[in-house]
Amino acid sequence: MDVFPFELLYEEHRRIVAEAERRGVIIRLLGALAFSLRCPQYAQLRSELGRELTDLDYVAPSKQWDAIVELLTSLGYSFDERRAMLHGHDRVIFFHPTGLRVDVFFDRLDMCHVIDFRDRLSVDQETIPLADMLLEKMQIVRITDKDIIDTIILFLEHPVISNDEGINADYVAQRLAYDWGFYHTATTNLQRIRDEFVNHYDLLGDVDRQTVRDRIGQMLDRIEAEPKTLKWKTRARIGTSVKWYKDVGELVR
Repeated sequence: MDVFPFELLYEEHRRIVAEAERRGVIIRLLGALAFSLRCPQYAQLRSELGRELTDLDYVAPSKQWDAIVELLTSLGYSFDERRAMLHGHDRVIFFHPTGLRVDVFFDRLDMCHVIDFRDRLSVDQETIPLADMLLEKMQIVRITDKDIIDTIILFLEHPVISNDEGINADYVAQRLAYDWGFYHTATTNLQRIRDEFVNHYDLLGDVDRQTVRDRIGQMLDRIEAEPKTLKWKTRARIGTSVKWYKDVGELVR
């Protein structure tokens, strides 16, 4: 994918959001730009660590599928109508002549694991909530450098608390308490970031590293403290001897 400067992506994001507001369309940002906007104090560090911006990612209610298509096509975007008819209920990718790509998910992010946003789109007026931003990264089984950087910066910028003013540990713990597979992927990723990856980046100072470790530790403690469902316990007995996640194929034009 092409790399775009923050200013250009942000300007285009604001253009899309302004038109969405004018039309009464609900659309919330996720992905790389969401991390830039919600972690402004560490935006420069994130850039210095090599995090690049390549596209715009949104989630919207499925009941507004037609309205989203009309919104983005009115702004000069196109999409593969045949592919959308076959696979577009959950996701549609739009393309602009400039090379910019806009990826819209409907109701949920369904990748290695599922994150349902239907009850979460009113928490923040511009992006998905911080806890969902964390889950967006933690659901990735083969986590990449860019996802690790985003997660580290998120924990640097925001405290782990019990509501959506910070990274809502109660919500994360409750989400993982009925899905052992997602729990296993998320806690494995959190532990590896805390114990291994946080030491990989020379630009992070000792205080920053300790802040990340402490906050991840808080999150892990809260996840473990949450009572698990019978479904979770039953699946936990099987463990990793049976595949616990879905493989994700990248959808491209």
